[in-house]
Amino acid sequence: MVACRRCPRLVAWREQVAREKRAAFRDWDYWGRPLPGFGDPLARVFVVGLAPAAHGGNRTGRIFTGDRSGDWLYAALYRAGFANQPTSVSRDDGLKLTGAYVAAAVRCAPPNNRPTTAERDNCLPFLVRELGLLQEVRVVVCLGGFAYDAVALATGLKRRPRFGHGVEAALPDGRTALCSYHPSQQNTFTGRLTAPMLDAIFARARELGFGTEDAASPMIEGQHGRD
Repeated sequence: MVACRRCPRLVAWREQVAREKRAAFRDWDYWGRPLPGFGDPLARVFVVGLAPAAHGGNRTGRIFTGDRSGDWLYAALYRAGFANQPTSVSRDDGLKLTGAYVAAAVRCAPPNNRPTTAERDNCLPFLVRELGLLQEVRVVVCLGGFAYDAVALATGLKRRPRFGHGVEAALPDGRTALCSYHPSQQNTFTGRLTAPMLDAIFARARELGFGTEDAASPMIEGQHGRD
């Protein structure tokens, strides 16, 4: 995955950003490549976002790490008992996920945070492969409509409810897709997505993922995803 160069526009952008950098991160050695998923290989909950941020995951080398969206996501995962800490700033910051795995529909940072459907489709085999490998997953949390579309394509879901916060859809493989607004600044700054709303999503994800088991504390010890 990290060697993929299928999308010329994304390759050019991710590498340009890694060369030019942002002044605040001039001392960083930017990752500048596609991002694999991160988390517990025995996860029950699979979280799918849009794409890495240019100066977030594209800089740090870990999905949702080093940007405001990641601040919201990992804080919510921590409150829900899926993460050992509420922050995610670098690949070596000690973050571990238990019962959860995080990935994205598109694995390279796109210009203006807007990947195309063709770029999504080029990345789709990676999502299919991860979903196939993570056999314990019971619920897929889709952060935004773009992620929901990618999950539908990856799982062969034809007829589905319209995207909306809290909407659920039965996937053909027996899992459940659970929709949430994306924790982008556009949504969090305007109040379209609040912390209690995101907490409710992960409370429901835990219920779907663990059922009648002791959902307050997963039995599986989390491990680092491979960078």
